Amino acid sequence: MLELTESARQELDAYFKGKEKSDIRIYLAPGGCTGPRLALAIDAATEDDQSEEQGGFTFCINKDLLGQIEGVKIDLTHMGFMVEPTVPLPQSGGGGCSGCSGGCGV
Repeated sequence: MLELTESARQELDAYFKGKEKSDIRIYLAPGGCTGPRLALAIDAATEDDQSEEQGGFTFCINKDLLGQIEGVKIDLTHMGFMVEPTVPLPQSGGGGCSGCSGGCGV
């Protein structure tokens, strides 16, 4: 279900240094111009979740969402964590920033 890159693991290690580790939720966040995206948050797993341990961290994701995307890769970029689904999420019909009437601030 989950691939955690070494750079992402190191960033999580740095974040939790001196703190108790918590479950990390992979969730569907509302998107801007391109539609919804996957994101990370600190949150405890529920009975509706699938949990998996990677790199010393426990990740949870809603079982229905996991069924839709089949898996996830968590990486680190210069802009923060990038959470990529194995099966791409459907994009909004906006067609990029031109579809949001300039609301992106670009």
